Amino acid sequence: MKPEEIRALSVEEIKAKMSDAREELMKLRFQQVNGQLTDTSRLRIVRRNIARFMTILNERAGTAE
Repeated sequence: MKPEEIRALSVEEIKAKMSDAREELMKLRFQQVNGQLTDTSRLRIVRRNIARFMTILNERAGTAE
């Protein structure tokens, strides 16, 4: 997701998407360990999306104070 798309979401929606992304990352890691993962670039994409979610949540927490 692009940062503009994430900023358009509510905090609850961002948290839900981040939870889904973390679950997907866990599944991808299991696939990698078992040798079943074919698209290894997906790991990087999911990690970056999680970082984007966290960054935008931290931005909102900083502006709320």
